Amino acid sequence: MYTVYSLAYALALLLSLPYWLLGMLRAGKYRAGLKERLGAVPARLKRPEAGEESIWIHAVSVGEVLAVSGLVEALKARAPEVRIFISTTTLTGQKLARDRFGEQNVFYIPLDLPFAVNAFLSAIRPRMLVLAETEFWPNVIRFAKNQGAAIAVVNARISDRSLPGYRRFRGLLRRVLANVDIFLAQTESDRERLVAIGGPGERVRVGGNLKFDVKAPAESALARSLREVLAPEQQVIVFGSTADGEEAFLTPCFKAVLADFPQALIVLAPRHPERFDAVADLLRSSGLSFWRRSAWTGAAVARGVLLLDSIGELASVYSLAEITFVGGSLVPRGGHNILEPAHFGKPILIGPHYENFRDIVRAFLAHDAVRVVSADQLAPAVLQLLHSPHEAIQLGLRAFSVVEQGRGSTQRTVEVLRGLLQSTSNNLPEMSAPRA
Repeated sequence: MYTVYSLAYALALLLSLPYWLLGMLRAGKYRAGLKERLGAVPARLKRPEAGEESIWIHAVSVGEVLAVSGLVEALKARAPEVRIFISTTTLTGQKLARDRFGEQNVFYIPLDLPFAVNAFLSAIRPRMLVLAETEFWPNVIRFAKNQGAAIAVVNARISDRSLPGYRRFRGLLRRVLANVDIFLAQTESDRERLVAIGGPGERVRVGGNLKFDVKAPAESALARSLREVLAPEQQVIVFGSTADGEEAFLTPCFKAVLADFPQALIVLAPRHPERFDAVADLLRSSGLSFWRRSAWTGAAVARGVLLLDSIGELASVYSLAEITFVGGSLVPRGGHNILEPAHFGKPILIGPHYENFRDIVRAFLAHDAVRVVSADQLAPAVLQLLHSPHEAIQLGLRAFSVVEQGRGSTQRTVEVLRGLLQSTSNNLPEMSAPRA
């Protein structure tokens, strides 16, 4: 099975090569970490010393890196002698991980091909591999297991979109998942779905959602600068993590808000950096006055539309908002994490497409802590909350309450992983070279 999978995976990469090359030429995408993805272990990676144990944690992008941050801190506190390595898939996730954990501990996950995977396994020799959410890479899991590592999947979830595909390949997936020692699902629904796609039922538990435990970020330089120039009663509305095709639905809302509140500051933060220029062109063609974060010195009065063309500043900027909208939800992208504004007790609006965060959104809906609106309803909903500040404050307070009630999964996860690491250290022989 694994030979067929590896050949099919390699063939898929080969056939899609023109797409990757076009992305590199047009926007510089996929260049970052290319050598690492092909199995070249970077010189900056500080390899474990003889006899030093290590853990490899894989977190795809920014959301997963944030989710495992508390987990990494807790593991270091409980087992300071163990080295922890973090891999990511995306550039934004890589930058955040290096900032938080140090570049000597962070790398891009290799392509799921034997030679690339084994290069990193040989270098860091993990006693345990921890995969965040649902990163079921067959060769990564198999070769780590062959080398003697315990395997854990934490914060696991199965989205509505991915469930049919997983079920279709349940027979093959069962063999892959048999190598996993423990699954910690976000919810009971996710636990049932993991079992339905082939996860061994006795190894699948509910651990809660690590994202509820993510700490609110410290105030960024941008948030601090904006706070200094904002007028005392100035309204701030933040539209975060917007997706391709979504900004066209937002510009009528911007115009409606600025017509009623000319001094308002509207912050627009597209999800992907390669779209910054295209969104700027859209704002320009719509007739909206806007300014770019990359060109702002902090001296001018902040009003109108601010295009947040930077990485890593959105979460802190949510702290300034009277109203927040979390994007990827007016268009069928599955939505994004609403916990970031909720950590600050901010009222939250989203569109109807929130499949990727269905259980979080349902928990908020159950407490009337989020509003779901269509594109046509967005402007009236924003204006209604701006004209009724007490209602907006209460909506935000309910959102913060839901976050508080959801905390505790990090501690539960740490206890399970420590037990798994201890049993691995006590019961397994010395590490062997990876087996093909």
